Amino acid sequence: MKLDTIGIAPVTFIGSAVIALGLIAYAMIAPELAAAVFSRANAWVIAEAGWFYMLSVGFFVIFLIGLAMSQLGRVKLGPDDAVPDYNYGTWVAMLFSAGMGIGIVFYGVAEPIMHFSVPPDAIPHTPQAARDAMAITFFHWGVHAWAIYAVVGLALAYFGYRRGQPLAIRSAFHPILGDRIHGPIGDVIDIFAVVGTLAGLATSLGLGVSQLNASMSYLFDLPQNLFTQLVLIGVVTIFATLSVATGLDNGIRRLSELIIIVSGILMLLILALGPTSFLLSALVENVGLYIHSFVVRTFHVYAYEPNDWVGAWTIFYWGWWISWAPFVGMFIARISRGRTIRQFLVGVLFAPAGFSFIWFTIFGDLAIWLDMHVANGQISTTVAGNLPIALFVVFDYLPWSQLLAWITGLLVAVYFVTASDSGALVVSMITSKGDEEPPLWLRVFWSLACGGVAAGLLLAGGLEAVQAAAVVAALPLCILMWVMCYGIWKGLRDEVTIQLSRNLPTAPLMAVHGGLSLRQRLNSIVSHPTRDRASAFIDKTVVEAFSLVASELAKKDFTTEIIRLDDGVELVVHHGDEAEDFTYAVRLVSQPIPAFALSDAARREGEKKRFYRTEVFLNKGGRGYDIFGYHPDQVAADVVNHYDRFRHYLYSRDPSTTM
Repeated sequence: MKLDTIGIAPVTFIGSAVIALGLIAYAMIAPELAAAVFSRANAWVIAEAGWFYMLSVGFFVIFLIGLAMSQLGRVKLGPDDAVPDYNYGTWVAMLFSAGMGIGIVFYGVAEPIMHFSVPPDAIPHTPQAARDAMAITFFHWGVHAWAIYAVVGLALAYFGYRRGQPLAIRSAFHPILGDRIHGPIGDVIDIFAVVGTLAGLATSLGLGVSQLNASMSYLFDLPQNLFTQLVLIGVVTIFATLSVATGLDNGIRRLSELIIIVSGILMLLILALGPTSFLLSALVENVGLYIHSFVVRTFHVYAYEPNDWVGAWTIFYWGWWISWAPFVGMFIARISRGRTIRQFLVGVLFAPAGFSFIWFTIFGDLAIWLDMHVANGQISTTVAGNLPIALFVVFDYLPWSQLLAWITGLLVAVYFVTASDSGALVVSMITSKGDEEPPLWLRVFWSLACGGVAAGLLLAGGLEAVQAAAVVAALPLCILMWVMCYGIWKGLRDEVTIQLSRNLPTAPLMAVHGGLSLRQRLNSIVSHPTRDRASAFIDKTVVEAFSLVASELAKKDFTTEIIRLDDGVELVVHHGDEAEDFTYAVRLVSQPIPAFALSDAARREGEKKRFYRTEVFLNKGGRGYDIFGYHPDQVAADVVNHYDRFRHYLYSRDPSTTM
């Protein structure tokens, strides 16, 4: 059986699998050599391309904020009548848990304390060092991090849900490469995305297993060593495989909601048990410090006073976020269908960042306060020697330390599982032609491969090797993200002209001889057809209408094609090499039956069934309406109306007509 007949992109899957399995084998067979290679490559990237990372992330932030503030922010990620698949709370929980959940637990205490003890620009263990520590931490985990994810997520959601392209990284390059994305060039792009995702995911899993090992050591006196961490990776990979096998709604969604609840409980407990007034005051000041230093830190590369700090911290973070961007971007695109670009960007850039700010203030400022007033520097000393136990050192100075440790252990385990299963789902989607529900065996394979890569990199040099791999893998992805930004701009540039064309007066639908009766038309509006019924409508009615239009255009010497698609049929009117071709496609779009349309019994039982709409897609994406139940003449009239608008669109954008 050929791979492409079972929903797999053969070149992408085989190429990615070979690289992933080869990396695992290399790290396990020659760990010392692998560690040396990763270390040298990491040092070269930091020394020669660190400025490029800093410039790129600054540009991404400016580009996205400008886009959100423009009129294009009203464009929907999907057809015009699309509605979000998830409520706002669930959406934020899912994108946050996949984006950086495990990282904030690992670094919640460790990073502020490290900057407080070894600040880049202040005297250690002073109030100024404390202020700088929180401003730097906010900078690393705030808007800049999520801007990296949002670039990829926006590109995928826009081209996938509005332009009808597959939900794969290659689709973001369609405005530039055209249909060549479906060939070898697209395969190479997706392979880069998979390898980068595995490197970024391995970093998160490496941090997660170190934190989980520290939790087990604190609670059960398990040793903190490589063997224990490998065992924990194996156990968590099994749970992640079970979660990813259950799908997005049943597994990942529920775990994400659990994470937010447990995180909220832990933060409230710490806030109540610690210096509450100080922490609330610090949150206000930290936000002000973050805003004040936003622009300066964005472009501060320490060109005039070179040091190792910026490479060890900021450039490492930017490399980590970039290497993980295909994963998080794909995931947040998958859960963001139906939102406007403005809603998407405001939510992605600010909601998780705000949660991170609260988390780091509660844990980071608490650690600094304890170190200055109670611990007499012991927290700083301990964290410098053993980073993963930072959080538990703080618990030792609070009441109910065992309870807090148990909650943290649960949180780390669930964050660990969600990072792994979300990553496996995304890699499966990339290697299965953008299928939103990849085959079960593929999800299981990539779940096991993600755990294997993390284990292999730990063998090849521990957490430092894992982090180095992420920074190195980010370089080619960073270049691709610049091209993505251009693709987004180029794709959205046509939206204004499209809107103007939509406002043209259109001829009424042609009278239908022997057409649908009132009863038949109402029945088609309120019905929820199965896939077979919707497919039969396309095969009979739509194809008949396309044939009618094609025959009339042929009389005017226009060349047309009627192309069968996997999920529908498409009419193409060719205009030669001088102008863009016109396309009118009717595709099957699966939707859940809305609650108001379910029977009372089904609604009480929480039953969720799906039906199929026969939606219209034009050159620039879906139009968001269903033509199921139309008469062939009505379908033909709709095609003609859109073709009239399309010719006006070509006329408007032709420079020769404006002379």
